Amino acid sequence: MTTTDTLMAAVREGKVSAVIELVTDMTTEECRAAVPELKALRIELRKELWSNRARQIRPALHAAGAACHSGAAAAAAWIAGSEMAWAPAAPPVLLNLLAYRDRQWQADVAARLAARPESAGVPFALMSGLVRLSGCEVPTTDSYVRGWLNSSTTSWQLSGPLLAERLGRDAHLVPLVNALFELDDIGWRLEWTYGQDGAQGWIPALAQLTEQGFLDRKTMIDGCVARLLRGGSTVDQRAFLALFKALSPTREEERERTGDWMALATDAAVAIASHAQSVLAALALDGELTARQLAEMSRGVLFRPEKKLVRAQLVLLGKVLRATPSAASALLPAVAEGFGHPDTDLQERAVKLVERWAARADQEARDEILASAELLSGVLRPRAAAALGVVPAALEPAAPEVYEEILPPVPLARRVDPAPETVEELAEEVGALLAARTQDVAVFERVLDGLVRHTYRDREALVEALRPVVVGCWWYSQDGPGTYAESSFRARPHGVEVVLASLFDAVKPSTLHKALRKDGSSRSDCAHAKLERPWRARLYEAALLLRTGPPPFLLSTPTWASGLLEAGELVARLGEYRRLGAPVAEADFAQALRRVRHDATADPAVSGGAAAAAVALGTPEGHRLAALLTGPAPAAPAAEVVGTETRLLVRTGGVPELRSRELPAFFRPLGGPVDPTEREQQCYHWGFPAYPHWLAILPGEREAVAARLLAVLSAGAVDDIPLEVGYLPLLAESPGPVGDALLLSVAYGAGARRAEERVAAVDALLVLAASGQLDTARLGELLGQLMAMGAVKPVRVVECVRTAASTGACGTVWGLLRAALPALLAGPAVAGTAAARGVGDLLAVAAECVERAGGRGELPHLAELAARRGGSRLLTQARRLHTLLTEEDAPAATT
Repeated sequence: MTTTDTLMAAVREGKVSAVIELVTDMTTEECRAAVPELKALRIELRKELWSNRARQIRPALHAAGAACHSGAAAAAAWIAGSEMAWAPAAPPVLLNLLAYRDRQWQADVAARLAARPESAGVPFALMSGLVRLSGCEVPTTDSYVRGWLNSSTTSWQLSGPLLAERLGRDAHLVPLVNALFELDDIGWRLEWTYGQDGAQGWIPALAQLTEQGFLDRKTMIDGCVARLLRGGSTVDQRAFLALFKALSPTREEERERTGDWMALATDAAVAIASHAQSVLAALALDGELTARQLAEMSRGVLFRPEKKLVRAQLVLLGKVLRATPSAASALLPAVAEGFGHPDTDLQERAVKLVERWAARADQEARDEILASAELLSGVLRPRAAAALGVVPAALEPAAPEVYEEILPPVPLARRVDPAPETVEELAEEVGALLAARTQDVAVFERVLDGLVRHTYRDREALVEALRPVVVGCWWYSQDGPGTYAESSFRARPHGVEVVLASLFDAVKPSTLHKALRKDGSSRSDCAHAKLERPWRARLYEAALLLRTGPPPFLLSTPTWASGLLEAGELVARLGEYRRLGAPVAEADFAQALRRVRHDATADPAVSGGAAAAAVALGTPEGHRLAALLTGPAPAAPAAEVVGTETRLLVRTGGVPELRSRELPAFFRPLGGPVDPTEREQQCYHWGFPAYPHWLAILPGEREAVAARLLAVLSAGAVDDIPLEVGYLPLLAESPGPVGDALLLSVAYGAGARRAEERVAAVDALLVLAASGQLDTARLGELLGQLMAMGAVKPVRVVECVRTAASTGACGTVWGLLRAALPALLAGPAVAGTAAARGVGDLLAVAAECVERAGGRGELPHLAELAARRGGSRLLTQARRLHTLLTEEDAPAATT
């Protein structure tokens, strides 16, 4: 037996110690001779990443390959191989094997490993060990520095010396710390604190090392400021600002960087800009900032949208003007930059400064202020004109623009493309579908149909094309179905993955059969389960059919992305089934029937022709389809808004067509009534991964879907629970009538906890408005009731309506607020309680919309509020809106 054979036998048995003894005694030629055999074994194991055999062999294979490769590049590539990370050799083992190599070779390998991305998973202990053995300069790559950060704060070190003490003994401290300022997404590591009072944290440790002279103070301060100027994630910015503060810069060190603070105050994130503003304010009040510098800084800050920054800057300008009135000519033109701020309270603050100090400004400055005064709200222009000594008409535009409502284009109906023609194309689409966070119904349906079609044509070719795509999936194994995969697929199908797992024999047919039978027998479900069960049953059925006898294609693949299926297409598919003698699957055909277009939008002539063609098939399925097409369109169930102590919900009647015994059991619960007063079973559908498919299960019946989801959706606003509201734009785009369930869904979405959730409500609102389906007054009435009863917070609604108005939908927003505000103004929300938060902002948005889109007439309860004394934002905006609505020359509303 040759040396290579002996080595390969030890590797295949997974004996790492034997491999170490063998390669230590092997010559260079013998090592080179073993490399092809090691590579072949590596390729062999790629097909079974998760198998027990691969996990046993791989550490020995990893060690042998690292020792046998003579070139530094080849050795580094072998050590960092992606599949080796599943079960690598320990770093001490590799360092022991590579210790006899010359230092230049070790340095080369260290540099190549350090150049790999952090995701490659190269252990820091291995990289730093090679640096130590070779004596080379420390790499300052992303991977190496992050590894150093992690290794310096491992849990076993926390009971030892403080981090600053340990880092002070590191010979490579200076270059590694300097490299920190170049890394992205490093802030969360720097902020991580350990021990009592954070004594083991990075930020206090670096500050202490700087104070002790281990790190250069100027370099550290310059690095922090440069990093803040560079920008980056919020966490990074926060961490480097905290480090800068921990260094306790002196006033001289702050003054030396005045230009940097001015740039940060103008362009940086809010927290950074606020600190820069405070530094510059201290310098300005101490007379260490010239009027020109303060004016330049003020122009940038007052242009920002953040009210806190703008307010603080106006306060600073007022203090400086009181201390130095002679600076009015330099500073007041900068104050006028605040005239264009969207918040009228801040506009008024700027106007007050001009009113007080305009007399101290020269004519050139007054002319510059006058040029900016056109940006002011209509009610503030006369005050600015009086302060500048001109008639109010001088500030009015020569030719006022005619308002035009701007709404997004109406989404067009999308056809579902045919299934991919080749297995290679299908494999690409499967990979994209698996990687997608949310699924497009059209893509999902054509992929599912493609899997069925190509399994029917050539299962072996399909499996080979898909293997590279699914080899990394959690359920994939060469050892057959695993216990975890079986139990997981029994609980839920995981989308198209259950079909893929069935193709690769990773789930037993008996498991699929049990899951399908369970979905058909369950009688108690939450709202989401009722919607999801037909989708689940169809997937389980398709997965089972691929093992027991795949059909030629699916009958239920929709024609349109909304889920609608044209009757003529279903007739043609049933005809092809009859020609091939293929049996019709229960879940597939039931879903096909529910998707057939059968409502007021269907062409009677087309439906009649399709019904005749279906009867001519002479099959039971053809007769069921013909009966559906020739029968009356199902009537929408009766619905009413039901109020509880905390929210508004919708109660609906049942749908007899969905409770028919001809339909499978998993469809029938959708035909039951929706009663929000009944306690639903506990829901586990966090994240709602299947929500894009729920509307496609009942296409054209979006009110029924919205009513079932409303109770859970309302919890997002009432109970501050983060929920998935991404289906709201889909509701707006789907066919079918609009009722209170859909409108309440949009209203609750406007009160969702997270900003990204509220954006979905804005999208739905604009789509409904663009398609002419939005009952603005009814939505406003419902939204006003929800805000008045505390179910939706006005401060969150403000963001939604302001966003919608900023897109050009001012008329729509005003119509909405005109109907919503009376309920708020009549209730306790205006009595100075916490509920009043946001009402003043709602009035401000309403006033802005009236100024742009026009509006006239009394708003209930607004006059009483406007007549109250006080200077709060609520009362100020109430007066502003009341003036706009009642002044004689107010423009009439255009919507």
